[in-house]
Amino acid sequence: MAGAIASRMSFSSLKRKQPKTFTVRIVTMDAEMEFNCEMKWKGKDLFDLVCRTLGLRETWFFGLQYTIKDTVAWLKMDKKVKKQILDEKIYCPPEASVLLASYAVQAKYGDYDPSVHKRGFLAQEELLPKRVINLYQMTPEMWEERITAWYAEHRGRARDEAEMEYLKIAQDLEMYGVNYFAIRNKKGTELLLGVDALGLHIYDPENRLTPKISFPWNEIRNISYSDKEFTIKPLDKKIDVFKFNSSKLRVNKLILQLCIGNHDLFMRRRKADSLEVQQMKAQAREEKARKQMERQRLAREKQMREEAERTRDELERRLLQMKEEATMANEALMRSEETADLLAEKAQITEEEAKLLAQKAAEAEQEMQRIKATAIRTEEEKRLMEQKVLEAEVLALKMAEESERRAKEADQLKQDLQEAREAERRAKQKLLEIATKPTYPPMNPIPAPLPPDIPSFNLIGDSLSFDFKDTDMKRLSMEIEKEKVEYMEKSKHLQEQLNELKTEIEALKLKERETALDILHNENSDRGGSSKHNTIKKLTLQSAKSRVAFFEEL
Repeated sequence: MAGAIASRMSFSSLKRKQPKTFTVRIVTMDAEMEFNCEMKWKGKDLFDLVCRTLGLRETWFFGLQYTIKDTVAWLKMDKKVKKQILDEKIYCPPEASVLLASYAVQAKYGDYDPSVHKRGFLAQEELLPKRVINLYQMTPEMWEERITAWYAEHRGRARDEAEMEYLKIAQDLEMYGVNYFAIRNKKGTELLLGVDALGLHIYDPENRLTPKISFPWNEIRNISYSDKEFTIKPLDKKIDVFKFNSSKLRVNKLILQLCIGNHDLFMRRRKADSLEVQQMKAQAREEKARKQMERQRLAREKQMREEAERTRDELERRLLQMKEEATMANEALMRSEETADLLAEKAQITEEEAKLLAQKAAEAEQEMQRIKATAIRTEEEKRLMEQKVLEAEVLALKMAEESERRAKEADQLKQDLQEAREAERRAKQKLLEIATKPTYPPMNPIPAPLPPDIPSFNLIGDSLSFDFKDTDMKRLSMEIEKEKVEYMEKSKHLQEQLNELKTEIEALKLKERETALDILHNENSDRGGSSKHNTIKKLTLQSAKSRVAFFEEL
């Protein structure tokens, strides 16, 4: 029911381009398109062109909507397009605007990637209504931060899934899919009649968010009008008919047309699917399964690619580490070789010095022996000779001690040389070990993830009547209530998210900039009735008879 209304398209502008053609701009949720139309084109010609362009097959769920003189209407298929224009506004609370923006970003950009979607990537996007932006003391960066936070949570959703979630949220907005008409009751009180996929609703002209009375389609038996008087007959024949007056006969025609269209969709969704629809659903399931398999394959490939990139990075890191270790080992080896060469050279010098000292010691000993052998005759010569002998002995003793010291130093140098060569051998061994290490570690295999009746209406003169089958309506009552319960269960988590964001930004709100719709929405929220389905459910708990009586007393 709501899905059909959520799929409407808007007919946004009409301008003269040349004598025989004109341009029509069609606005959908995520795109704007322009079509060149011939002057003789009828509504069906344009509608068929749009459906072909968008690839729509379930054409009975769609239509082109426009407004003229503050009255919402649908493009008629049998009349020329040139005679039919639009502008539609729907109130959306700030927190829902942020959530809708996050799904719009998911549909456009795909999954959130911090390395790609950096700060400011939404700067050029018009994602929030100006009314919402002006209502809070928040910078564009702050709005972007909150949109991105929810955008990141949508990871893994495909474009069509994100668009479907967008429509599910939008369809629960109070004014979404509601067409308003100015009416008067028997007392002449000015009211608004709202027609949507759920039924007929009566509003105060100053409050388009919360209806005062609601009549679901399953409680309505007949709709008809005569001149400016419009009559609605409830399913319960004991209840008086519900009547109101509109400003023009043309408005009554629009109201009846909308009622027929919405009721037709209401009934179509509750009938057994035709063969064509069954085939389309089967194709849709196959396409969904194919897309799911494709997404799983892409996810596996992405996982394998990421794993390969991580392995490559790890190998590059280990290779760099081994290169650094090899460089350090080479430097240590070079230092060891230089040290060994220096020690070897010093040992050789010390050894030569020791040999030289030993030679001098031997020469001194020979000199002493010679002096002893050639004794001087005179006492003075003897004394001098003894003194020289004593000096020679002292010198020989010193030279012997120096020779011994140098010999010990030579031994120590040889030991140091041996240690240096051992260090050089160990350095070469370590370098060899590094060079023979396996460059690529064994990679663990990545486990692959398991992979009717159609109602009749008669036109007589200026009167038109439309009857709904009693049996159809009675049969649908329980089904509708069940659908509402299921929908509310699914919406519980979403409402929690919206309330969390609303609480977070409430402190930044500029109260003086609140519009009448903002105030009404907040009052509904405080009373726990911000959901369109909740509000209508509460209203329909009243008996139809009491609702009709209440309308007459307004």
